[in-house]
Amino acid sequence: MMEKSLGECGVAILGGTAGVGFEAAAQFAETGARVVVLGRNDDRGAAAVTKLLARVPGASIAFVRVDAADAEDAVRAATKARVLLGQIDVLMCTTGPSHPPELLHEIPIDEVMPRIDEITRPPLHMMTAVLPAMRAAGGGAMVIVASDAAKTATPGETLVGAAMGCIVMFARAAALEEKRCGIRINLLTPSLIADTPGAALIDSSPFAAKLFQKAAAMAHLGLADASDLAAMALYLASPAARRITGQAISINGGISVA
Repeated sequence: MMEKSLGECGVAILGGTAGVGFEAAAQFAETGARVVVLGRNDDRGAAAVTKLLARVPGASIAFVRVDAADAEDAVRAATKARVLLGQIDVLMCTTGPSHPPELLHEIPIDEVMPRIDEITRPPLHMMTAVLPAMRAAGGGAMVIVASDAAKTATPGETLVGAAMGCIVMFARAAALEEKRCGIRINLLTPSLIADTPGAALIDSSPFAAKLFQKAAAMAHLGLADASDLAAMALYLASPAARRITGQAISINGGISVA
């Protein structure tokens, strides 16, 4: 079983150009890990690398473009990231929806499955693309960011909840399959994450903003932010969490105890 220190690891982060993924990239780089940021946009990728190097001068950080909704492109990007890193010891996926919460009866039926696909395909493809080489290397860790919508039914999150439930069960079943190969797979399931693109998406909808203002009032420990999730991701990827796999950990300031 692989028990490398984080500073010895090659880390690939899908969705690492902003929000939780960007903060995780910075925190991993601060440990000395080699980091590849994966994203769809070359300009955002270049900007993210520049910002990360300003924060962690001398770090080993690169960007690889990928549309992980496309299976072949996910495999291509995983191969390129592995060449750059030497080995992908840690995979983190931080992608999410591009639509704010919306009541089901307001969503056209022909958009139901495309919206679910948009959320589920990238992490499922990236996990599957990285898995063969991680198995061959004798171990590794994956940390997948999903949502508490996978655990708690919430008005406006019919599609998000369905998609996140898919991601959670996919990752947990994979964790059982791969434990004998020394691969650990865990999930983070936040509710609200302050000051992220996801929070801005929610604020763009009066319905969603009102809904989540009520939820935020329940976060008596304070709303989670990107640094909270990144810190937990580093822990789960580290040897300190070597006995932990298949868990979906809520980081939500007390909004729920799902």
